Amino acid sequence: MKLLWGLALATSLSGCQSPMSIFSICQDGNTLLDSTRNIKNSVTEIPQVPRELDKGLTSSLTVEPGDVLLIQPADLDSPIRLPGDQPVLQDGTISLGKYGRLPVAGRNLDEVESMVKAQISQVTKEAGPITIRLVNRQSKVFYVVGEVNAPGSFPLTGRETVLDAILQAGGLNDKASRQNIVVARPTPPGSCRIVLPVCFKEIVQLGDTTTNYQLAPGDRVFIPAKDFWKDKSPMAKGPNPLCCKEQESCLIPKVRNWPTDPKSDAKLNAPTEAKLEPKIEEKNLPASK
Repeated sequence: MKLLWGLALATSLSGCQSPMSIFSICQDGNTLLDSTRNIKNSVTEIPQVPRELDKGLTSSLTVEPGDVLLIQPADLDSPIRLPGDQPVLQDGTISLGKYGRLPVAGRNLDEVESMVKAQISQVTKEAGPITIRLVNRQSKVFYVVGEVNAPGSFPLTGRETVLDAILQAGGLNDKASRQNIVVARPTPPGSCRIVLPVCFKEIVQLGDTTTNYQLAPGDRVFIPAKDFWKDKSPMAKGPNPLCCKEQESCLIPKVRNWPTDPKSDAKLNAPTEAKLEPKIEEKNLPASK
């Protein structure tokens, strides 16, 4: 017993999360913080956030450094000649060639279009209509870290879910804990934290979209390593309540015009035999005199 308490004291002094971590040999890798685990397990009701089958839309797109704009005149015979793709630089500006530089960071596309028209009109009076498109959005990303085969940051197009993120990161590896995956949403310093539990097995095996959240810019999908004493031991608190609810089977909807009886389908598709007309036997007629 003295040896056990000595190990517990040593691990607490060495920076481990809790005395229970001595059974995990003081893992410093992709382990789940005690605070993260507590916040994750405190989510007992379905979060009211966009998810698969109920995705949200962005009301307006704000241009930021890293984005790429395509600015060109709407009329093919317009005298306006602009450079090709317009990357938004770190100072928030774009280059319009002979029309100068224009700060566009923090503006939506409609505002950028008005600003570009006003800038060009100072040099060319009859510039005509100008069109602006966002062709590459590198300023919005999400992160997948932890026990995956290819962790990293990935561009956010607006439709990605947790399952999309994990698959883009190469899938889970053998060390990954399937029951402790979380989505950490960025929050300001000193404020409350948002940690969303992910029921991975329910998503992939049952098609349950409850925790297959639609990702937002800056989301961190964290896949921790397996920890026996915190996940499976009698002292463990177990998975999140959202992952333990009973599941009911749905009636599989019948597809219209789909045959229900394979035998009847075989009969319908069987080739029809051609009806042969009875042959008339020819009799030998006596030769005419």
